[in-house]
Amino acid sequence: MNDKKLKEEPAAKKIRVFKVGDLAVYPAHGVGRIEAIESKDVGGETHEFYIMKVLENDMVIMIPIGNVDSVGLRDIISRKDIPEIYRVMSERRDTPIDNQTWNRRYREYMDKIKTGSLYEVAEVFRDLSLLKMNKDLSFGERKLYDTAQILLVKELSTAKEMDEDSILSELESLFASD
Repeated sequence: MNDKKLKEEPAAKKIRVFKVGDLAVYPAHGVGRIEAIESKDVGGETHEFYIMKVLENDMVIMIPIGNVDSVGLRDIISRKDIPEIYRVMSERRDTPIDNQTWNRRYREYMDKIKTGSLYEVAEVFRDLSLLKMNKDLSFGERKLYDTAQILLVKELSTAKEMDEDSILSELESLFASD
């Protein structure tokens, strides 16, 4: 028997703690403000929840504090990471995007939006912007394009402390020369 068995616990992952008034991003819904932290009785147990109001549409979401990582609640992108988002949008794919059916693209893009990663959302916006230049988007693709645009514009305008129209102009200019 090996007495040198390692009994170390894996390093505990530090859970991001938000305060009332903090801005955060909830996947597929976008930027919101933590309005309150409340205790609720659920199934005989008391749980703590963040009460977050989405800035875009005033939707209120209750997020169990213990599930912050699993639901993907995160901080707004930092200013130093913004150039990388613009780089992702400026990249051009080698393979044509419309070589697969629209419903397959739709599922792929929806999965990317649901990750909550602004990089993934930027890829969806880029791909659909390029596709839109060559053909009409299906109804579903148009909705995804609009969703990706709203998520990008809101988070970038918040991170850069700029108005949304200026951000939208910046994004549109990335595709104007193509």
